[in-house]
Amino acid sequence: MTGSYERDTGWLLDGAALAFLAVYAVPILHPDLSATWIRACEVASWVIWGMFGVDYFIRLSLAEDRRRFARRNVIDVLVIVLPLLRPMRLVRLLPVLARMQHAGMSLRGRATTYVVAGAVLLGFVASLAVLDAERGSPEANITTFGDALWWAATTVTTVGYGDHFPTTGEGRIVGVVLMLGGIALVGTITAALASWFVEEQRKEVPK
Repeated sequence: MTGSYERDTGWLLDGAALAFLAVYAVPILHPDLSATWIRACEVASWVIWGMFGVDYFIRLSLAEDRRRFARRNVIDVLVIVLPLLRPMRLVRLLPVLARMQHAGMSLRGRATTYVVAGAVLLGFVASLAVLDAERGSPEANITTFGDALWWAATTVTTVGYGDHFPTTGEGRIVGVVLMLGGIALVGTITAALASWFVEEQRKEVPK
């Protein structure tokens, strides 16, 4: 029953994730918006949060094994608990993930694609989040979206030049999440390459 429900409502939740990304990003990128528009974006974000919450509990109630469902859908819980992770549902919308469904792509390729696409999206969302957190701090050195993008790129790739860094508690939390995403990205790609080299070497060994 859960599978049928997800097929019927998946498009609605994907659209909600896209809408959330818009209502979250617009007030940050355009801080001079009128109070009415800012309030409208806030209300919309809470409505979308509610949609994700209701969706999770409906799927949980339809699951045959609820404990297994909860273990396999930890990300969905995090999406509900941590609002900044809601746009991560957009990963499934990327064209590369649609092409990935063909039989030619291995599990290793799927994992790498998910992590890379997720890291790109995480970097963009983290840029918005850190700019939102830092903009009002008198000690901030991340004051424009360009600064935030540069900081996110150097953080997610584990380069860390140190020319831009968060100075607020909220900004540092965003930094930690982004660091973990960067570590996952590097680790997954490294493992995928190692696996590919092993397979290629096995092909060259005469039988």
